[in-house]
Amino acid sequence: MHQADTPNAVAKIARTLYVEGPAIARAMQHYRPYISPFELLLPLVPPGSRVLDIGCGSGLFLGLLAASGRISASLGIDSSGPAIALANRMASGLPGGSGVRFECRDASAPLPAEKYDVVSLVDVMHHIPPTYQRAVLEQAIERVAPGGRLIYKDMVARPFWRAFANRAHDLLIARQWIHYLPLQDAIACATAKGCTAIENRTVNMLWYGHEIVVFQVPSK
Repeated sequence: MHQADTPNAVAKIARTLYVEGPAIARAMQHYRPYISPFELLLPLVPPGSRVLDIGCGSGLFLGLLAASGRISASLGIDSSGPAIALANRMASGLPGGSGVRFECRDASAPLPAEKYDVVSLVDVMHHIPPTYQRAVLEQAIERVAPGGRLIYKDMVARPFWRAFANRAHDLLIARQWIHYLPLQDAIACATAKGCTAIENRTVNMLWYGHEIVVFQVPSK
């Protein structure tokens, strides 16, 4: 079991996870912990949880959770075939019985019907067209088991210069013009579904700003 309480520690784990596959894609996973606060996200998952990671990319979040012994089983879904291919190569190196699975699903496909202790949306919402953002968030909440939690992380829309830095990042890496969902709108949507925000914080790393909210789903 690995300790992952600093960006350096998380990056060290990432380097052990991604040892095969395209060099640039692996390097992006190796260095992502220096610009995204995974050391703060990992403890938000209760030990032994079953996790659904929506928009999992190359699977870094679930790989880190498995390496730190926090989850019993998980499923990561993403619409990118190359990202899921790298995620599956990473998962093949995890200890037997880790229960980490990845599936390539079209963005318009329905989410798995099964419910999970934790559902995560990490840096996903700003990639979704505004007309579908609320529906995606509602569907994610519906996949959380009673008493479970939704971990929501996205990039800040303010101040302008931090938002611009993230737009430039996604134009360069994802070649996409992103659309921010105002955090108050995300909270209002989740509250309307009966959720309670039990943690809400903003974290800055280099020139990037991150919004983290943990929503508790009612027990019944």
